[in-house]
Amino acid sequence: MSKTIAIIGGGNLGLSIAEGLTAGGFLSPGQITITRRNTTLLQPYQQQGMTITSDNAAAAAAADVILLAVKPFQIREVIREIAPSLMADKLLISVVTGVSTQEMRSELLEDKIPAIFRAMPNTAVAIRESMTCLSHSKAKEDQVNWVLELFSQVGRVVIIDEKLMDAATVLGACGTAYAMRYIRANIQGGIEIGFDAKTASLIAAQTVKGAAELLLQKGTHPEYEIDKVTTPKGCTIAGLNEMEHQGFSSSLIKGISASYVKIQADK
Repeated sequence: MSKTIAIIGGGNLGLSIAEGLTAGGFLSPGQITITRRNTTLLQPYQQQGMTITSDNAAAAAAADVILLAVKPFQIREVIREIAPSLMADKLLISVVTGVSTQEMRSELLEDKIPAIFRAMPNTAVAIRESMTCLSHSKAKEDQVNWVLELFSQVGRVVIIDEKLMDAATVLGACGTAYAMRYIRANIQGGIEIGFDAKTASLIAAQTVKGAAELLLQKGTHPEYEIDKVTTPKGCTIAGLNEMEHQGFSSSLIKGISASYVKIQADK
């Protein structure tokens, strides 16, 4: 299905999605409209052939798909603004953290409610390596398949129950920061044992990338891959055991739980 899309909110996430969709050839620049109050910041995208505007309502009216990429505190106002343009045959996709489909529906006229999707990508969407979690409400099979294909252009995607969206935010979005902190610590350790910072950074980042690809491509459990590099009385098991003595796994699990408690408390 060839569709036009209006990305309401031309910030980092919205622009990264636009770039990913055109880079993969899923949509042409002419099929994309991006909105932002200060449109001068969108000039490079206009030069690529995308439509840029500060008029959210007009953008929504002209598009088949409306993707909301605004701040959480802005979403109710934006939905009210575009509500008259939301026909039942359109798709509404939100990448806004912490706003449920029910909350979005409450701002719409019952007879004009489109299929609503919530998507939680992470910052790797900028390089088309996002992990996107997706849920939907009252969507048809062909609509679900189209949205799955859309987010597949910017990484991997999985459908989850909407009640798990907060957990997805912690594991998939906050998780990028957790992984970065591990890599940073790895770099610091590499410097301590003799590498310069640039070389340590390369080794640490590529090693983590390779480890992740082993799990993604082989579908194996982490412990299976760990067992392949831990030999009796070897240096790997010595290091792993010391990390566990210092609370490595426990601290990660507690950190994930703390983030989840925080996101629930802020509702």
